Order: sequence, then C-alpha cells, then structure tokens
Amino acid sequence: MIKEKLNERWFWLARWVCRVFCILFFRLSVQGLENIPKKGAFILVCNHQSYLDPVLCGIPLKRHLFFLARDSLFNNWFSGRLLASVNTIPVRRGRADLTAIKKIIEKLKEGKGVCLFPEGTRTADGKITPFKAGLALLARRSNVPTFVGIVPAVIDGAFECWPRHKKIFGPGRIDICYGKVISAEKIKNISDTELAERLTQSLRKMQNNCRARQGKKPYQYDN
Repeated sequence: MIKEKLNERWFWLARWVCRVFCILFFRLSVQGLENIPKKGAFILVCNHQSYLDPVLCGIPLKRHLFFLARDSLFNNWFSGRLLASVNTIPVRRGRADLTAIKKIIEKLKEGKGVCLFPEGTRTADGKITPFKAGLALLARRSNVPTFVGIVPAVIDGAFECWPRHKKIFGPGRIDICYGKVISAEKIKNISDTELAERLTQSLRKMQNNCRARQGKKPYQYDN
C-alpha cells in the first residue's frame, strides 16, 4: 500500500514536471478535454509526430494514462525504471506481443486509460499514415463492463518542433485536440478494418482543422 501511494505521488510529480517543461518550451493549445471520460476505462488513439507525443497527450488530463514503448528502451536499468514508473508498458516490435496485450487489457479492467499510436512509428512528413487494424479486436477482447470507448486525439505542431531527422527539439506552437468518444456499443458493430479506416479519416480531419485555426496549409491526402 505504501509503495502504491509513493508510485502515485511520483507519477503526478513527473507529470507536473513535464507540464512545466512543455509550457516553458512550447506554446500549447488544448481543445476537447470535455470528451475525456471522467471515469471508466478508455483507449486514447493518437497520431505520432515526435518523441514528445506521450507527454503531450497525457499532461492535459487529470486521469492516469498507460503507454507502450519498444522493449529495447527498457534494457538500460535507469531508463527502464524511469519508463515503468510513469506507466509505460514494454512491447516487442514487429510481431504480436501477447504479454503487452494482456497488460493493456489488465489496465482497462482496472478502469484506466491506455494511449495507443496505431501508426506504429513517427511520421516522416507530418501527415497521418493509415492506422493498423486491431483496435476493435483489443477493445472487444478486454471484455470490460466499464469500458467507455475510444477517444481520438490529434497532436499537430510537434513534427515542426521535433521532426524525426533532428536530434533535438525546438520551440513552437503545438495543438492537442481530443475528439468525441466512439462508444463501446459502436465498436462492437465495427470490423477491425472499418474502425481503423474511420479513425484514420477522423484524425486527418481533426488535424487539418487544427492547422486551419493556425493559418497553416492543410495536408493533402489521397483518400
């Protein structure tokens, strides 16, 4: 019990430090916080623009979020302990990691939020690549009575601040937008492929709306 309380306090302290860091270096704009469920399990689905994304999509929330990171990052004792302390689950890339899937389902059963980046890797040009199928299957397999649904989220501007070809970030404006929940009931009636396509298109639209508010040129997508 004492260890759990210490972990809880450390998590919120780490989040506060990350929030201060982001406020100091970036101009953050956050919209749609009212769409985050106040209770119950949910999956936050976000595009992947930079290394900053897990921090950016988590710091505006008042709820715990759990993340995935490639298992090689846990090889180092210090970084592994640090990542684990801020709700990060190791995952093996390139194949289905049943251990990671079980841990995600476990967190959902505990009523937590889990953040996923279905593109699988950081964008090369700022655009959102088609999402990989499997979200609907994961949501159904969790079999959680308190599962609320999937919340789409978009980060725009992080690519300009820290593109994948640069070793260090730079200052700039970053928009974070949370969309309306796709309910658990709707997910039950949607195939994996259909849900992946729907989320891809939804996030692309949200992204271009963010860019329009900033006066930026929207991204052009073939579909």
